[in-house]
Amino acid sequence: MTRQRIDKWLWFARLVKTRSLAAAIVSRGQVRLNKVKLGKPSHEVGPGDVLTLALHGRVRVIQVLAIGSRRGPASEAQTLYQDIADQSEAPPAASEKLLR
Repeated sequence: MTRQRIDKWLWFARLVKTRSLAAAIVSRGQVRLNKVKLGKPSHEVGPGDVLTLALHGRVRVIQVLAIGSRRGPASEAQTLYQDIADQSEAPPAASEKLLR
């Protein structure tokens, strides 16, 4: 299997607690696949795809590395993706502000 439904993949990757919650956030337009807003949880993702997610009050940009075969432990789920958000765009920490 080289591709998987996005709702199932989000659940396997433990980015959401339930598959129905994954389907809901996709349906609400909170997920973009390669910069295209998705409206249906039946869209498929595969290795190399980039997802932009609005979750838990923040935006995450992740790259799909692998397709999941089950909802396993968190350590297994973390091997399915890589967070590619540019950390240099983050605001400086409070301690860095004091040093300036």
